[in-house]
Amino acid sequence: MPANDNGLEQGALEEAERHLDTIARAIGRHIAREHIRAWERERRKRAANDNRPKEEGREPDG
Repeated sequence: MPANDNGLEQGALEEAERHLDTIARAIGRHIAREHIRAWERERRKRAANDNRPKEEGREPDG
């Protein structure tokens, strides 16, 4: 048992939780941006008018 058994302060826990929420939101935004950039790169690779035969993997846009 610790010498100081007052426990953790509620205010400190709430502050830590606010910081963790901020960090989690920032990480989420960063991941979302990475996914959007990857999606845009893939979308740019496809031609607007894909005249390849179906056997070669032609897919309708939409």
